[in-house]
Amino acid sequence: MLSLPLTVTLATAGVVVDRWFGEPRVAHPLVAFGKWAMRVEKRYNTGRRLRLKGMLAWTIAVLPPVLVAWALVAVLPFFTACMVHVLLLWFALGARSLRDHIAPIAEALAQHDLDQARMLTARIVSRETANADEAALSRAAVESALENGNDAVFGALFWFAIAGGPGALGFRLANTLDAMWGYRTPRYLRFGWAAARFDDVLNWIPARLTAASYALLGDTRTAWRCWREQAPRWDSPNAGPVMASGAGSLNVLIGGPAVYHGSVEYRPTLGFGHPARASHVTAALTLVERTVILWLALLIVLALLSVPFAR
Repeated sequence: MLSLPLTVTLATAGVVVDRWFGEPRVAHPLVAFGKWAMRVEKRYNTGRRLRLKGMLAWTIAVLPPVLVAWALVAVLPFFTACMVHVLLLWFALGARSLRDHIAPIAEALAQHDLDQARMLTARIVSRETANADEAALSRAAVESALENGNDAVFGALFWFAIAGGPGALGFRLANTLDAMWGYRTPRYLRFGWAAARFDDVLNWIPARLTAASYALLGDTRTAWRCWREQAPRWDSPNAGPVMASGAGSLNVLIGGPAVYHGSVEYRPTLGFGHPARASHVTAALTLVERTVILWLALLIVLALLSVPFAR
C-alpha cells in the first residue's frame, strides 16, 4: 500500500501528465477495453437470467485488467512500479480531454455558430442535438462538464488515493461499463443493471466530495440548497448531487427538456439563477479545474500532517 506522501506525489504527477499530454492518441487502453466489453456483452446479453449474466459479464470485463495492474505494481521494482501507478492514473483521468471537448463548444456558442456547436456537442452527449437551440446546447455542455468532472477526474483521484493506480483503473473501467450498459432500454434494462449498480456504489463517496467541492468554490449557500432540495428529484443518485451543487455554485439553470431517441424527456430543473449560455460553459470548466487544485492541495496538507515532526 502506498504511503500518503507517495500517493500525493504520484497523483500530482498523473495530473501533470494528463494536463500536458491529454488522453493517449494511439492505442488508448479504454478504446481496447470498450472493444473487449462489446464482445463480452454480445456473448452474454442473450437468453434468460440477464441480471445474473450482466453481473458475470461485468466481472469478466473489469477484474482481469485490475488484477493484472495489481500484480504489476506488486512485483515490479519500486521506481518502475511508481511509473506504472502514474500511467494507470493517466489512463483513468480525463481532465484535459474534458476541456479539449467542451471548450470549443463554448467558443462556438459565443460566436453564435450553432451548426458547429451542435456537431461538437453531439460528440459528448447521448441526447439529440440536430435541432437544439443555443440554450439547450449550453445546458448540455454545462451538465457534461459538471458530471464528467466527477466521472472522469475526481472519482479516479479518489480511488487512486484509496488503492493507487489499480484503484483508479478499476473505477474508470466500471464507469465506462455504466456508460455502455447502464441504460434503461429494452436491450440493457436487465443486463446492464449490475454495471449501473456497481458504478453507483463506487461513485457514491466521490460524487458527494465533488458536490461539496463545487459548493465551496462558488455560491456556497445556493449550492447547498440546490443539493439538498433538487438532487433527490434526479434519477441518478450520484449525478443529482454533483450537477445540482455545481449549477447552484455557478448560479445557472440546467436540466429541463432534452431529446433522446426522438422523444422529449422532461427532466427536473437543477440550479438557480440565469439560463445557461456560453459563459456558463466556460465557468463550469473553470470550476472543475479549481476543484482539481483544491483536491491536490488538501492531499498535500494531509500528507504533511501524516509526517511526524522531527524532535
